[in-house]
Amino acid sequence: MAPHDDAPLLENDTKTNLSSARAKDFSGRYTAIRQASVDLAAPLSAEDQAAQAMPDASPTKWHLAHTTWFWETFLLKPQLAGYVEFDPAFGYLFNSYYEAVGARHPRPARGLLTRPSVAQIMAYRAHVDEAMLRLLREDLPPATLALIDLGLAHEEQHQELVLMDILSLFALNPLQPAYRSAWAGFQPASRDLAMVAFDGGRVSIGHGGGGFAFDNEGPRHETLLRPYRLASRLVTNGEWLAFMADGGYRRAEFWLSDGWAMVQSQGWTAPEYWRQTDDGWSAFDLSGLRPVDPAQPVRHVSYYEAAAYAAWAGKRLPTEAEWEAAAGHPDLEQMADEVWQWTASAYSPHPGFVSAPGAVGEYNGKFMVGQMVLKGGARITPPGHTRPSYRNFFYPHQRWMFSGVRLAEDDVAAAGDAEGAFRADVIAGLSAPRKTLPAKWFYDARGSDLFEDITRLAEYYPTRQEAALLRRIAPEVAAAIPSGATLVELGSGASVKTRLVLDAAPQIATYAPIDISASALEAAAAAIRADYPHLTVTPLERDFTAADDLGDALTGASRIGFFPGSTIGNFAPAEAVALLQRIRGLLGPESLLLIGVDLAKDAATLEAAYDDAAGVTAAFNLNLLARINRELDGDLDLQDFAHRAAWNRLEGRVEMHLEVLRSHRAHAAGRTFEFVAGETIHTENSYKFTVEGFSGLAARAGWKVRRTWVSPAPEFAVLLLG
Repeated sequence: MAPHDDAPLLENDTKTNLSSARAKDFSGRYTAIRQASVDLAAPLSAEDQAAQAMPDASPTKWHLAHTTWFWETFLLKPQLAGYVEFDPAFGYLFNSYYEAVGARHPRPARGLLTRPSVAQIMAYRAHVDEAMLRLLREDLPPATLALIDLGLAHEEQHQELVLMDILSLFALNPLQPAYRSAWAGFQPASRDLAMVAFDGGRVSIGHGGGGFAFDNEGPRHETLLRPYRLASRLVTNGEWLAFMADGGYRRAEFWLSDGWAMVQSQGWTAPEYWRQTDDGWSAFDLSGLRPVDPAQPVRHVSYYEAAAYAAWAGKRLPTEAEWEAAAGHPDLEQMADEVWQWTASAYSPHPGFVSAPGAVGEYNGKFMVGQMVLKGGARITPPGHTRPSYRNFFYPHQRWMFSGVRLAEDDVAAAGDAEGAFRADVIAGLSAPRKTLPAKWFYDARGSDLFEDITRLAEYYPTRQEAALLRRIAPEVAAAIPSGATLVELGSGASVKTRLVLDAAPQIATYAPIDISASALEAAAAAIRADYPHLTVTPLERDFTAADDLGDALTGASRIGFFPGSTIGNFAPAEAVALLQRIRGLLGPESLLLIGVDLAKDAATLEAAYDDAAGVTAAFNLNLLARINRELDGDLDLQDFAHRAAWNRLEGRVEMHLEVLRSHRAHAAGRTFEFVAGETIHTENSYKFTVEGFSGLAARAGWKVRRTWVSPAPEFAVLLLG
């Protein structure tokens, strides 16, 4: 749906896919879609249908007439013999932007058209519908069928515009009327926010033929993407409230220059249709004025607001190509059923695009400047009207449409820039409304040493239980490992548990430890070489969550992944599935994965394991801030923070946080960060599983469970996946 009333031309390739046999289908579709437009107007009075809230909007009765004018102008008058035009004056009143068709009534003055009446427009629709059904009974050529397909999609676009425009009208009414009091509201996401990784590379976007598409969706073409991450869900009202509370609309540093000028001139302080009441913020929608639901996706925000929020959150907006290439991924929610999503891409032609000749083709190409692309769909979009290649577009200041925000970020770790990845994660995490830092950055040299100290604590049972279990099952594990195999350890650390596998399986030819900490990796590799002189040791310094290959030296070897320590529990379920999928791609389709998984148990045992009496875990947690000071020129005072750990039963995870003890300001990575007493920096999740639950999660990633072993209490599991 475009902001200019009309649809672009049907993609040329689609015409050849149509045949006269499809005419049988059109009569039913035509009748249903035309009736849907009338049904949308049914709750409205004649006065409602005549008014226009602003120049960008149109009266409902104008939409009903204009879509009818389309059928009359482009189908009936040129193609139905004997057709009698309903009223020649309607060509002037209800043309929109078609220069080749003739002059037209000014768009901003459509609300002044008190005549013709709604009744006359309904008579116009009936006249045209009767004639169209006669035309549809004829044996029509493919070009005419293509034009009918276009007309149906065009009318569906206007159905969405009707709801957008009536909301803008009702929002101005002091009576706060509801379009439909029982109108279905917006739905929250079903899972936690996760940043889902995509490899990038060469991707194809645009419509590739087969089914309907507008001409601006093609031609299909290749483009190159760097590795990136896309948010698993849309930005919520609650997150937007945090942006507002942090002065988001008052801090120029987050805004594009034109956006900041718009904030100043228009007095923006919240999304469109938000009202501040004695009870807090409420939002006006098609069901009337309702309290803002923090869990629902934010909507009715401009491109300028979306870009400012992304900058505040330490992220960015996705490009059109990134969004489209990711569409359909199982870990991405709310892609086409809540709100349209702003992209960072200007609305411009795809490579090879050529506007079609004639009046119907003039609309699209001439508007390809100054607007931004939105992807997806909205709750008001007619069913079946969206597809990944669909290109919605609006000017960056507009916000009366149902527009929202999905965040993106560069996957700099996957691009091989570990220092840049650390810097990017710190900036993003400390800028977010709910501060967070990824747990993978715990493991510099000091952090790795502290973690080894943690594994020796009486309270920290996972290492002890897993090691004992591995000693017991090592012969069974070894029996599954082929001769000459490569053992690939993910997040190897000190490689202590590795020895249990190597001792039991001397047929392993190569050991490839992967770790983000160069110092820990070098020390572990040297120790393994000394104790296993016949073993080829090939350490790989990289972030295993973003690794794409294991190097040329490992090509062709049978690979056994080793992922101990229940490190998989540090990832939210959607992230864990994505990681297991990545590991499967890294190791290869015939590989095995030996993975340690901590099982759910009583809160006292779990919390003690992450908050020991000696304070070693606290030092480990605080060392992350010390690392920021060391590597990113930070001035964070560790005495302003305290370690906190707690079992979150509802989420099924132990959470580690750094609580801010006093409000203050600190610096790192060339940025200034505000800390408020009582808020926390969320540094780690450690999800705990049931065997059945983890098996289902592994299955979503394409793995099958071959064997499962469980320790005595406190229970820890080791699974062999294949």
